[in-house]
Amino acid sequence: MNPLTQLPTPLGAGFAGLLVLLLAGSLAAIILPRVQPGRWSDLGPRMRSWWLICGVIGGALLAGWQAFTIVFAFVSFVALREFLTLAPTRREDRLVVLVVYASVLISYWAIWIDNYAYFLVIVPIYVFVATAVMMTLLGRTDGFLATIGVMHWGVIVCVYNLGHVAFLMRTPAAEVPQAGAAGLVFFLIFITQFNDVAQYVWGKAFGRHKIIPTVSPNKTWEGAIGGFATTAIVFIVLAPFFTPLAFWPSVLIGTVLPVLGFFGDITMSAIKRDLGVKDTSLFLPGHGGVLDRLDSLMFTAPWYFHMLAIFALERF
Repeated sequence: MNPLTQLPTPLGAGFAGLLVLLLAGSLAAIILPRVQPGRWSDLGPRMRSWWLICGVIGGALLAGWQAFTIVFAFVSFVALREFLTLAPTRREDRLVVLVVYASVLISYWAIWIDNYAYFLVIVPIYVFVATAVMMTLLGRTDGFLATIGVMHWGVIVCVYNLGHVAFLMRTPAAEVPQAGAAGLVFFLIFITQFNDVAQYVWGKAFGRHKIIPTVSPNKTWEGAIGGFATTAIVFIVLAPFFTPLAFWPSVLIGTVLPVLGFFGDITMSAIKRDLGVKDTSLFLPGHGGVLDRLDSLMFTAPWYFHMLAIFALERF
């Protein structure tokens, strides 16, 4: 039996729409490089990676919250590993690094047992304290603040912020009759990535004026504004089918979310420039590393999650 026939109608339609977009993107990856040689050369590798990303995440959504939690714990681990591999840590700090890696298991265990209060405090408070205490007990005073800052930044964005995506899968079905908890997650990931793609397309087609060339030379005002507007409209139109949000909250969330995605992108670009790298790894051809692909989601996920908690969900 086709698993899509068992999905709430909006989610099934969402997967069908995503398939259409992937096919259209793959067709564009064949045609555009021939029409404008050199300008769209990275579109082919990007689309192949998009097929892989959508297959893995879509399969995890279909499999249920347990599979999705495991997949996203692995994603958080890979992103954190990329970050700590590039960040200026020292061999002497390996015990502290071990505590940081352990935060993946601890944080996602809170999601597994559905303990929201525990999830909220374990990383930003207790892992933060634990890393500082470990550094102190090791007697490492040189570079103390810089090392702790690097560790804590990595845990917050790679584990805590991304963990909000997985925790949405624990939303009771009764609170999300539109498309279920999987629909909430699908919508967040789709809109965040759609925003990235929209900015990329608008920037490639019409981009002329750079925003912050010293940080991200490819980002233009035309690409950003075009992407913001397109994403906000798509969010507002589709929100009633995937979320229990009323109209004006969806306008607020849909307007701010693409801006936060942009901030996540350029913030990670600033970090990479500080570290002297273009991509965090070669894990995803055309995109770079997992961290490169998730930089926007790291900023949009907490906003989306907490706005849903304020305006629509009783569970959180």
